[in-house]
Amino acid sequence: MKKQNPRRRLIPVATISMLALLLGGAFTGVAQKKSGDTPAISHDEAFQRNIAIFNALAQELEENYVDSIRPDEAFKAAIRGMLATVDPYTEYYSYDDKENLARLTTGAYGGIGSIIMSRDGGTYISEPLVGSPAMKAGLLPGDRLLRVDSIDVTTMTSDLTSKHLKGQPGTEVTVTVSRPYVGADSLRTFTITREKVAEPSLPWYGVVNGHTGYIRLTQFVESSAADVLKALEEFKANPDVKYLVLDLRGNGGGLVESAVRILSYFLPKGTEVLRTRGKDADSEKVYKTQQNPVMPDMPMAVLIDGGSASAAEITAGALQDLDRAVLIGSRSFGKGLVQGTRMLPYNALLKVTQAKYYIPSGRLIQALDYSHRNPDGSVARTPDSLTNVYHTRAGREVRDGGGLTPDSIIDWGEMTPLMYGLMVGNHLFDYANRYAATHPAPESVTTFSLTDADFAEFADGIDATKFKYDKLCNNILGDLRSTAKAEGYLTPEITAAIDSLERSLDHDLKSDLYTKRPMIEEYLTEEIAARYEPGSGRTRRELVSDKALAKAEEIFATPGLYQKMLRQEAETKTK
Repeated sequence: MKKQNPRRRLIPVATISMLALLLGGAFTGVAQKKSGDTPAISHDEAFQRNIAIFNALAQELEENYVDSIRPDEAFKAAIRGMLATVDPYTEYYSYDDKENLARLTTGAYGGIGSIIMSRDGGTYISEPLVGSPAMKAGLLPGDRLLRVDSIDVTTMTSDLTSKHLKGQPGTEVTVTVSRPYVGADSLRTFTITREKVAEPSLPWYGVVNGHTGYIRLTQFVESSAADVLKALEEFKANPDVKYLVLDLRGNGGGLVESAVRILSYFLPKGTEVLRTRGKDADSEKVYKTQQNPVMPDMPMAVLIDGGSASAAEITAGALQDLDRAVLIGSRSFGKGLVQGTRMLPYNALLKVTQAKYYIPSGRLIQALDYSHRNPDGSVARTPDSLTNVYHTRAGREVRDGGGLTPDSIIDWGEMTPLMYGLMVGNHLFDYANRYAATHPAPESVTTFSLTDADFAEFADGIDATKFKYDKLCNNILGDLRSTAKAEGYLTPEITAAIDSLERSLDHDLKSDLYTKRPMIEEYLTEEIAARYEPGSGRTRRELVSDKALAKAEEIFATPGLYQKMLRQEAETKTK
């Protein structure tokens, strides 16, 4: 009898079987014979066959491969391969990864409470969270992390550094940083007591323009509904507040239950706001509001954009379908899928797409059909021509597929290559840190402005030899030159004309910075405002020139326009 290879004990059979169950479909094509060799088999038979194949393959690989395999890496790679065939929202979490999933649902974790980032081969403090141990200790944006306790993190990735910073609430961690713009003595050491840190889902709310209650909601976690309710109660107690704006731009979603609770603040008790349907016919679940509304009648606008997804789209879509609010902004992301969690052996966990959701009009706003892929494996967005018409409660036409289309569309403008380069190169971030280190706090983050000397300091601080960005005019002229040559039109006269035009359009970096100064200053002052008023300063400054908020104010201020927008399409249809 052949002796058992002792190395096989590294992968328990139960683990192999479990993973085989998970991964069977990933290798469907491996053992299939050519069409016509054997009769077609059922889905269940194919699934069981591939379980057996994968189980046998894993055991043979462990026993016969010339070197030792690394079980954790090998099986995680296999899991990733199978999950790549479904949708990007179905994810596997090992025991070590489950904290990240818990953080997505609760917004909480044990640590110092700071967003960190990797750059220049190191890890930097990007933004301490308001009220966090990091903020109370005195860490600032731009601080470069050097040591965490006795561990040198100068060349460590931000993910690994983050693991050292996190820990059980109540434990201490010593952090050494290098601080910019403070002279020769740049080293700072902080002893910080970790706490249970909750990332705020509502960074700021308040009254803008004297009469509009504004709420910025960035995610849907367990605390979001309570945070929104607190803001609404303050607005309700303020007689000056006549209108309401809920800002869901950039909100990637979160908990469905949180969205339903928030919807109950604006809609009558017992209103259906959502249906979910899974694979089985009896899996349908209906969500209705469970309490009397806090603000059932106040004119309301919801701001959305391409970053608004999932629970944010449930909230905005229900308010649109029930004619409770006008939507302002740009088309939302289009995620109509709902995930749940399933426990796996060895304390692992699977977050899996279990259902599709349908908002009150009956429409599904999912933009991508992952069950029908292109030959290259990509997934196409649903064309507008293939979407279907649904109707709001008042009879207005709305469509499924491709996200939510706002009632009032905003052109945000394009991000220029220059502006993009300034942002990803951290030039705005660095100058904001420098400005805050050398200037006293302004009287108001919403009204301060940069002087000519300030902007010159910013422009002079950028090394033109290292700053690279595409100049679109030059790119177009390059394409014109290539096309003219290919078609035989690149005569000496045409070449001279293109050369002349190219020289006249070839501005240097400093010239481009001053040409785009108004746009640059808009972003730069927002970054600086975040230094003086952490958490809320950036939002408050953004609202000064916010196109969507301005459109909401216009709609509210124009007599009859808000009411007309909520019924005009229905009225047009009945004429």
